[in-house]
Amino acid sequence: MLSRDEFRAALEDALKGREAKNASFSKAWADGVLTREHFARWAENHYHYVGPFADYLGYIYGNTPDRFTDAKDFLLQNMYEEELADIRHTDLLIRFAEACGTTRERIENPENMNAVTRGLQAWCYAVAMREHFVVATAALVVGLESQVPSIYKKQIVPLRETYKFSEDEIEFFDLHITSDEVHGERGYQIVLNHADTPELQQRCLQLVRWGADMRFSYTKALYDTYVAPSL
Repeated sequence: MLSRDEFRAALEDALKGREAKNASFSKAWADGVLTREHFARWAENHYHYVGPFADYLGYIYGNTPDRFTDAKDFLLQNMYEEELADIRHTDLLIRFAEACGTTRERIENPENMNAVTRGLQAWCYAVAMREHFVVATAALVVGLESQVPSIYKKQIVPLRETYKFSEDEIEFFDLHITSDEVHGERGYQIVLNHADTPELQQRCLQLVRWGADMRFSYTKALYDTYVAPSL
């Protein structure tokens, strides 16, 4: 068994070199070279990755034994915030997408996501359904969700200053900088508390690496599919 501090450091190291904030689409976004059409294509894909996030969490919740009340409470709260609190997060994403020139119909149509996005969505479902609850939490919350604040903190400034979106149009990003910082840390705590065998610790580390690889590949594919041809 790794100690709690060693395990925390190993989880953080599992993300290093794989962060989606460093993928080509993220860099182009931060550098101010994208167009609203590129953002529309991003939103049409991103909807199909994050739109089912409460579904992923629901499968993990169903696989979590009742005695792990801290984990079940976290999953329920996360699902509530995604779907019911004030405004659904996907509605905020659609608001941004419509400001980019696309439509709700195009966003909700799965024909408009590329093959890598379909792979990421399928991976999320498979992990949530099949893995031990603590491993699935490591994959989806630590490996994927905990990255969001570092990604959006780099992207929200050019959205305001370079791309000239209004605060109302970019509320989706502002909200997730705050909420996913909390979610990510709570996810870390659940993994640290409940990965209580060497095998579970190692499986968590593996799935965090895979999760980070999946998100990096997804973000890079957006550049390769939609940006590179136009440049």
